[in-house]
Amino acid sequence: MSARVIACGALAGELRAVLDAAGLRDAVDVTYLPAHLHNRPERIVPEVTAMLDRFDDGGVPSSTLVAYADCGTGGHLDALLDTRPGTTRLPGAHCYEMFAGHHEFARLSAEELGTFFLTDFLARHFRALVWEGLGLDRHPELAAMYFGNYRRVVLLTQSDDPAVVTAGRDAARQLDLTFEHRHVGRAGLATAVSVALAPQRRVA
Repeated sequence: MSARVIACGALAGELRAVLDAAGLRDAVDVTYLPAHLHNRPERIVPEVTAMLDRFDDGGVPSSTLVAYADCGTGGHLDALLDTRPGTTRLPGAHCYEMFAGHHEFARLSAEELGTFFLTDFLARHFRALVWEGLGLDRHPELAAMYFGNYRRVVLLTQSDDPAVVTAGRDAARQLDLTFEHRHVGRAGLATAVSVALAPQRRVA
């Protein structure tokens, strides 16, 4: 393998699609971390550190893409990667910004500060990752505390699967928020991966 990727489990389907489209599926060794870290950003850096240490112990010489944005780590992920030459991450504050693009995400955020964003993965797994992940299945009264300042759900879709839109609409209904849908595709992720893996592609 000419490159390694440590990826958020919530990006698994999209990353596979991007690697397949670029013909890189067999040239890249991908390790996925649990998707539920989406709710526990303080655990992302320790998990990534442990994985990088494993790679270092194995004497792997290639560069590594950490397929996370900052994702709520408050700059700690960048601080870690600064100590690991040849290691980079996805651009942006979170996957919503990466998928939508900086300017479109900024526009959507400015348009309504109380926006709760969903991707394909989060829409499909809303109940497990969000509703149950935050304990709202056991304590629905906490929904007002978590989502009281939100006004709408914006689903940023990567695929054309109508079931994802239905799932996003159902999530908005469950949260008692209005629903909007924007199709953004995978171009943001594809560009980020292509840039990060370009040195490995030249070596290969």
